[in-house]
Amino acid sequence: MSAEARNQVELTAVLWAASEGGFTALNPETGTVSEGETEAEALANLTEATELYLEEFPLPDRQMPVITTIRIADVA
Repeated sequence: MSAEARNQVELTAVLWAASEGGFTALNPETGTVSEGETEAEALANLTEATELYLEEFPLPDRQMPVITTIRIADVA
């Protein structure tokens, strides 16, 4: 395994269509959020924002998060 591969971390990205157009992207592990006109642009912007965040606030040793869904009844 290369040194570069050992220094990489896999994080979560959540994307949704923004009401004003384009996409919003969120990294829940750091709380970073970004936007873009396309999904790819939103992900690229989120990656950059998260990298900048991690330069100042490194992640502690952690386990991978559990990603699941919840169901809410009767939402208007």
